[in-house]
Amino acid sequence: MKTKILVANRGEIAIRIIRAIQELNYEAVAIYETPDKDSKHIRIANEAIWIGDGPRSDYLNIDKVINATLKSGAVAIHPGYGFLAENADFARACEEAGIIFIGPSSGVIDKLGNKVMARQIMAEAGIPMVPGTQNLKKGDDGLNEAIAFGKKYGYPIMLKATSGGGGRGIRRIEHEEDLAEQYPIARSEALAAFNDDSVYLEKVVVQPKHVEVQIIADKEGHTVHLGTRDCSIQRRNQKLIEIAPAFHLSEEQCEEICQTAVKAAQAANYVNAGTVEFLLDSNGSYYFMEINTRLQVEHTVSEMITGIDIVRTQIKLALGKDLLFSQEEVQLRGHAIELRINAEDPKNNFMPEGGKTVTVYRSPGGYGVRLDGFCYQGFTIPQVYDSLLVKLTVFGWSWNETVDRLKRCLTNFVITGPKTTIPFYLNLLNDPDFQSGDFDTSFLETHEYLLDYEEDTSEVNKLARLIAEIHHKGKNTYAA
Repeated sequence: MKTKILVANRGEIAIRIIRAIQELNYEAVAIYETPDKDSKHIRIANEAIWIGDGPRSDYLNIDKVINATLKSGAVAIHPGYGFLAENADFARACEEAGIIFIGPSSGVIDKLGNKVMARQIMAEAGIPMVPGTQNLKKGDDGLNEAIAFGKKYGYPIMLKATSGGGGRGIRRIEHEEDLAEQYPIARSEALAAFNDDSVYLEKVVVQPKHVEVQIIADKEGHTVHLGTRDCSIQRRNQKLIEIAPAFHLSEEQCEEICQTAVKAAQAANYVNAGTVEFLLDSNGSYYFMEINTRLQVEHTVSEMITGIDIVRTQIKLALGKDLLFSQEEVQLRGHAIELRINAEDPKNNFMPEGGKTVTVYRSPGGYGVRLDGFCYQGFTIPQVYDSLLVKLTVFGWSWNETVDRLKRCLTNFVITGPKTTIPFYLNLLNDPDFQSGDFDTSFLETHEYLLDYEEDTSEVNKLARLIAEIHHKGKNTYAA
């Protein structure tokens, strides 16, 4: 009987993981809630288990996921990202049930999930960090601590949830008079989101680049990096575009940041795949931000420039294999860019388009093109989950070749029914600042004109091209 691995996730990442499991000659077990009964991930899995009506609540129910795993006979769980991926209690439940958790140990997730504790570990290891505080005290004492920090380091400062992640639990404070109002709100939001109202402060690095390093480590302590990624273009602290390698860094800077990431992972006794994230200021100085203890949405760009299958490697490491390649064998080549194509209306503050049906779906292809998605023609987008439809990743040997390939793909991409982020991305890719690599985390704030595009004309033209193509094929093909 083949080894079974359960995928505790949905959508495009579940499909990505299922494919890797099956390529390793194992069987993939999917789980799903009722709104996902027509989802593609349960169609391609070897078996699928319904865990409840949801929405979301059953995907997040540790007992149900563990029970489904035991019922299926799976020996391991891959959590993907989101949902339970960075939940130390879930990893601990797997350990207690004798199930292999494909990721770091619950103890490591505990330590690194607590941002204050993570800062302490990095400080002891000599990792450069942005000035910050320990957990602020509750009540007026904590507010006074925050005021004192602001006076010492100046504004803006960032108020962060200690247990935060995924861009949530973050409030930027521009002036001292804003602290009294924002401090209790931040605590309440942290409690609601993470069941922990602890918050701390960090000095804001003004208009930084967001640079991260993909690391992989085995149980013997061998740790390698797969180069850098630039994730600076964001909205509301959520990444929109991911680039590998990070743009406009010298070889010396890249090497130093990557070696620092390896040092940080080793200081935390990290095992499996993870991401060490940094902020890079305009002077070239970099500061530790956090270690994400899971697979990242943007892992595809690192795979494209290294040829290393990160998910496949994760599974093999979790099942007891050693890392089969050394740092010297990791060869970085070319450039890769990933876009998250969402069912959203960028002109309406990126409002999700859930509930709408995809009436036409036609995806691009060709050399250096990768699609990770679960959308198809006739698919009705659930209103209860995130709005991601497909990730488009392209590779090119030069930066300009990569950008041009991405523009061609977006021009050929047809999704009608919901509004999508495609026309916004086309506008962005044609922007001279983007093309020259002149971007940081303030890019969308300083380039609001990118939301000025002829969305209806673009979609109509795409549909017209599709109809013309079908018509042309009908006129120019015949039976022998």
